[in-house]
Amino acid sequence: MTTHETTVHLPLAPARVGQEWLLSCAPDPAAVQQAWDAGRLAAIPTGPQWRVAEARLSRSLAALRALGPAYGPVLTDIDSQQAWWLLPPDLSDELDDVRGIVVHPAGWKLECPPVTRFLSGRWWLASPDGSGQLTEPTLLAAAFGPTGHRPEGEANA
Repeated sequence: MTTHETTVHLPLAPARVGQEWLLSCAPDPAAVQQAWDAGRLAAIPTGPQWRVAEARLSRSLAALRALGPAYGPVLTDIDSQQAWWLLPPDLSDELDDVRGIVVHPAGWKLECPPVTRFLSGRWWLASPDGSGQLTEPTLLAAAFGPTGHRPEGEANA
């Protein structure tokens, strides 16, 4: 008697396109791919392609629910319980007064796993899809809610 097993193949095309986009954002895509092939995270600097806002994972999960489908890539780290939102590179001060969000300057390096797999505690909660869609800062500020807005004069944290 022969047993037939059904193998389910998930479509990797969207993940591959997202990974190609992420590689295109790196100044040295070959070095990023080499790091991933060796099982290491790859540092991709912020700047011309996108900026990064960092927040606690729990707050970010709530914000994702509030945003619905209107967000771009979000990277998470299970060990540190942090999330990093990819934002437009021309970001100005939209998030300066939002409690719980730290916007990193251009040139700051985000340690990224490949889009196609979990690596070193990091994974893409919302993967790049190759379209270049990023999270709109004003929508992210609203999703963090009115209790997340800092009173004027309070120090940035």
